[in-house]
Amino acid sequence: MMTDLRESVSSLRNRATGRQPRKFSIPVDNKGQTKKVSEYYGELTFDFKTSEDISDTTKREIIKALDEGRGIKKDHAEAVANAVTAWAVKNGATHFCHWFQPLTGGTAEKHDAFFSLNKEGKPIERLSASQLMQGEPDASSFPNGGSRSTFEARGYTTWDLTSPMFLIETVNGRTLCIPTAFVSYLGESLDIKTPLLKSISILSPAATKFLQLSGHKESTSVHVTCGAEQEYFLVDKVFYYARPDLVMTGRTLFGALTTRNQQLEDHYFGLIPDRVLAFMQEFDYELHRLGIPSKTRHNEVAPGQFEMAPIFSEANVASDNNQIVMTTMRRIAEKHDMMVLLHEKPFAGINGSGKHVNWSMSDNTGLNLLEPGSEPQSNLRFLATVAIIVEALHRHANPLRMAISGAGNDHRLGANEAPPSIISAYLGDTLDKIFHAIMEDKSFTPTSNNIINLGTNQLAHLLQDNTDRNRTSPFAFTGNKFEFRAVGSSQAIGFPMTVLNAAVTDIFNEANTYLEAELGRGQSVDQALMGLIKKLMGNSLKAVFNGDGYSKEWVDEAARRGLPNLRTTPEALKTMTDSKQYDFLVRNGIFKEQEIETRYNILLERYIKIREIEFETMIDMIHQFVIPSGLEYKTLLTKIIKGQKDLGLAASNFEMDAYKKVSGKIDEIHALSVNLHKELSGEHADHQKYAEKIATELMTTVTAMAGICNELEELIPNQFYTLPKYYDMLFLR
Repeated sequence: MMTDLRESVSSLRNRATGRQPRKFSIPVDNKGQTKKVSEYYGELTFDFKTSEDISDTTKREIIKALDEGRGIKKDHAEAVANAVTAWAVKNGATHFCHWFQPLTGGTAEKHDAFFSLNKEGKPIERLSASQLMQGEPDASSFPNGGSRSTFEARGYTTWDLTSPMFLIETVNGRTLCIPTAFVSYLGESLDIKTPLLKSISILSPAATKFLQLSGHKESTSVHVTCGAEQEYFLVDKVFYYARPDLVMTGRTLFGALTTRNQQLEDHYFGLIPDRVLAFMQEFDYELHRLGIPSKTRHNEVAPGQFEMAPIFSEANVASDNNQIVMTTMRRIAEKHDMMVLLHEKPFAGINGSGKHVNWSMSDNTGLNLLEPGSEPQSNLRFLATVAIIVEALHRHANPLRMAISGAGNDHRLGANEAPPSIISAYLGDTLDKIFHAIMEDKSFTPTSNNIINLGTNQLAHLLQDNTDRNRTSPFAFTGNKFEFRAVGSSQAIGFPMTVLNAAVTDIFNEANTYLEAELGRGQSVDQALMGLIKKLMGNSLKAVFNGDGYSKEWVDEAARRGLPNLRTTPEALKTMTDSKQYDFLVRNGIFKEQEIETRYNILLERYIKIREIEFETMIDMIHQFVIPSGLEYKTLLTKIIKGQKDLGLAASNFEMDAYKKVSGKIDEIHALSVNLHKELSGEHADHQKYAEKIATELMTTVTAMAGICNELEELIPNQFYTLPKYYDMLFLR
């Protein structure tokens, strides 16, 4: 139930601090023992590859069809449909839906009942092969970037056989979700999944060929692996609903920072509050039932901020899982009378939230292409793989920056707690020295046995990694994977991964051409790999930076190196209007030209809409809350000043100064809000120019307005200020 906005903040505080942790118990087995995770893990998922109700022959035929890129036979689809229907109905499901990821950044579903009537008119539960494989949502009602007219409504969802089906559970029953792709009537992708699957499909043969050329003949396929860490804030429900900006925009549009926030660095990895831990325990339980390998939970840097991290899985499944994580997180938090904030910067002045996408590649034999081994200086295949990735990052920096753009991430990138908007790679001292030695034709000698001596016998010896962790880098090598740290916390990870996969594939293809030519000239594999490393790193070493990415010095240094710095979303999205920038996406079959244009229009329109909602919400809150609070305080001051005058006394300096300050700030904020409203009321034919104006001029105005609101908040006594403050939202739970 929504909180009455007229309720005093003091009353809201009492409600929030009076809550007890929600009790939750994991079910017991038939012996009365609490079930282990391994006993209920994946119980709400269905994968045809592991189903006991589908014959091994059918499974092999389906997998073969998948490997060969052809459709499966109808009788095989019928077998899966029958098996999943029996399983779902047995587990309490009454409906099924095609679950997909339109270009909203979230998910969509339309529920149909298993209930049907047979030829005799008798009720049965049924999911046909055609219903499993194909659905038909309205393609014009989802974001389509002008590619569909309102009357051109037909679109299709099609079953993704590589991602397990799952049950969503609510109070009154369960629904079977079938992961699907979403395309238009003419086959244009209108979702996150379709391009991601294409990018995975093209990377595999390119990386496999590279492995074979470099001597690993056993490789027949390569798959992309991913583990997406998820940062988030939790606030009590009463404070959330008492802040219209949180409800409307997902972030506080203004708010004075508390005197203590994260300066003491005491929240990070600190004791998890009881209510939060109760939420995390139930959250983990639900994720494990859904087959999502949640592994880690902890306090993050900012007060009220937390993180979960899963075990790696295949990229497409990881993308689906992260969407389920965000949905499940919100649903479970509400049971605990809390709300999850996934916005990249819900509170100004403290750390925002990211989604660190840990990315790697492995082949069919289990070889991790990014595993350096004990002597990385001798592992030329590994060094060449890193060189390929760094060159991809350097050459396609603008599209990669575009892929992580968004109104929320603009607040975070480069904001002294997140990677800057300059795309660069961190490799660590060891790899950096190895590559510099190669470029200078020098030998590299390790300087230590990588054992850290702690000077005490009571503690276990530590093995030192080849790299430190650089949390200021947007793309950091972290031992045996790269961590794409610049992805925003609310983003669907499928899009950045699609662009990253395609960028890396582009360089793999060039590398393979080079290796074939060198081997054909009689060069050994090691000679060819060494030549490839020199060729690639000679161009892209300028994109490697191991220092402090937060520093002003790096911004200046990056400019000297000629690295792009697209500071705002409108700047980044302009990349999609330059065919030279996105050619690799079209050339490698990830997107058609029309699909690039569609995404440009959608993302630009989304940016504008988000900002306009924020601006209009701010104007409304100023007039509904901030100014009235200031006027109430002025009324009190007027009475005091008048009362003293009636007694023949002069008003004190404090009362007169307070009156003048509050009055002046009210006039100032009112004038700015009126001018902002005029800007929003105008016509804007050129959306790109309007978006750029929003990102620069209007955001500057709004930042100034937020500052004045914060000053008024600090001037006005609590008894008159009717909005929950940062103190309430960050510390009371």
